[in-house]
Amino acid sequence: MEISKFDIADYLDNNEMIAEYLNVVLEEGNDSEIVVAIGNIAKAIGMTKIAEATGMSRPSLYKALSEGAKPQFSTIMKVLKAVGGQIRVNPITA
Repeated sequence: MEISKFDIADYLDNNEMIAEYLNVVLEEGNDSEIVVAIGNIAKAIGMTKIAEATGMSRPSLYKALSEGAKPQFSTIMKVLKAVGGQIRVNPITA
């Protein structure tokens, strides 16, 4: 029996799933998990498409969005825009 490795990118097939996934990670994850989540979303959409939209190369995107990477904030914002996302701030309720 062959077991395939779970890849969240396989399930990020519409804007609602992508938004929900990213919102959960933003709420509950740490910096590294958020970067990896954005990378998963970029993979789901297609790294070539994201590279074209951001003006970055595919290798630099993979490097910037890998586990342990510390990408510049501008890189995160470019990728979020390319995947059709945005950051919103809501007040924290007590």
